[in-house]
Order: sequence, then C-alpha cells, then structure tokens
Amino acid sequence: MNKAPQPTYYIHSRQSVFSLNLKEVWDYRDLLYMLVKRDFITFYKQTVLGPLWFIVQPLMTTAIYMILFGNIAQLSTDGMPQVLFYLSGITVWNYFAESLTKTSSVFTANAGMFGKVYFPRLIMPLSIVASSLMKFAVQFAIFILILLYYVVFTDTVHPNWWMLITPLLIALMAMFALGMGMIFSSLTTKYKDLTFLLTFGVQLFMYITPVVYPASALPEKFRFLVFLNPLSSIFECFRYAYLGSGSFDLLSILWSSIFIVALLIVGTVIFNKVEKSFMDTV
Repeated sequence: MNKAPQPTYYIHSRQSVFSLNLKEVWDYRDLLYMLVKRDFITFYKQTVLGPLWFIVQPLMTTAIYMILFGNIAQLSTDGMPQVLFYLSGITVWNYFAESLTKTSSVFTANAGMFGKVYFPRLIMPLSIVASSLMKFAVQFAIFILILLYYVVFTDTVHPNWWMLITPLLIALMAMFALGMGMIFSSLTTKYKDLTFLLTFGVQLFMYITPVVYPASALPEKFRFLVFLNPLSSIFECFRYAYLGSGSFDLLSILWSSIFIVALLIVGTVIFNKVEKSFMDTV
C-alpha cells in the first residue's frame, strides 16, 4: 500500500513569543521595499501637491504654533527663534505620532492580506516605520536648511557635537512607536474602540512632551515629572544638539533607552502571541 506523499515544507507558528525571527524578515526584504513604495505612492497619488505635502504640512503647522503658542500664549522658547524651536519639535513629533498611529492598526487594516498569504507579520509594522522615516527625512532636510540660514546670518543658535547621536535619537523614537504600536495593534483585534482612545491619547501625549514648550519653562520641582516621559529627553537632546538650547543629561537618555527597549520587548511578546490567532477575532 502506497503511503501518501509527505509535505516538504511546514508553515507553523513560531515556538517562542520572544523571537523576532529577523532572518526570515531579511528573506522578505523585497516585500518590505514594495510595501514602503506602496505607502508612498498610494497616499499621494491623487493629491494635487503630492509629496510637497511633506514640506507644506510642517511649515503650516509651525506658522500656526508661532501664532498660538508663541504670540498669543507667549510660551517660552528658551530664547531660540520661534520658527526653529517649533519646527524642530514638529519634525520629530510627526515621525513618532505617524509611526505609532499607523502601527496600532496594522492587524485590522491588513486583515484581508494576512488571511490570504503567509509572510512574517513583523514586515507590516516595519514597513510603516520605514515609510514614515522617508517623510521625516524630507522634513528634517527643511529644518536643516532653515537652521543653516540662522547659523550663517545670525548668532542665535549654536549647533554642537551632540548632533552625532541623531541616529540614536531617531532609532529610540522608532523603537518606542514600534513597541507601543504593536501592543495597541494586538489589543485592537478584540477591543476596536481602543483605536479612538489612541487617537485622543496621542494628541494628549504631545502636551506632556516638550514639543511646543521647553522643559525649562516648567517649575523646577515638577520638571522631573516631565522626564518620566521617555520622549522628553529625546526632544530636549535634539534641540540642544541643533539649537544649543535644552535641559537634559545622560541619565535621562539612559532612562529613555532602558524604558523603550523594555517596551519593545513587551510589544514583541504580545504581537507574536496575538498574530497566531488574531484572524479569529479581527
């Protein structure tokens, strides 16, 4: 009696929830590139200005912040030019907020694709972080051009060697958005109203992060509360590096790094656990 042929390849869930299986992600790098390209093309395909929105949006937001927070509310900018102060905060914040918001809906937004074909699920949140990085690069270039103008023609800003840790600051923001986004994306497979809570929470989170005000504007006895937020030291370090203004220290950067790495580990565990059965609840 002939035996039935045995399959040559098994598709099964990973055994360890701690595994990122980066080798498999690397094998699917072409898919990652295609998803990043898709996000870029489809989002601006039917817009009049197209990728110019990358430039228009932060400049318009900066102008509004200068009017509302700089002139009407008269919030301190630590003596820095308002346009550079607000643009630096907006540029960094936009990258974090967009990466977090889009990653948080990765399961529900891509359920149809997940149900039809197999690929490492981590590819989707990674593609979001990567595509957001392209937008950040354009906005960061605009910030650098305006910064160069002030460096050459004025004496109000003083960039320094802390600029060299910019890749670390960007990586920390990406890891924070990725970790928190994976947690929320896993939870929204069962509790879809968390999406609305996150939208409100991101807006609120901006105001407890020194985006539109410097940490030095707060009373000294309450300043430590701001630095419990792991993003605070990143924003303050970024401004200190490029504008020569800010209040941070290495301990605050170390605290942010430890917290963000721990959050990413927790997000990975939850993401790996949920991806095995999320199609039953999404």
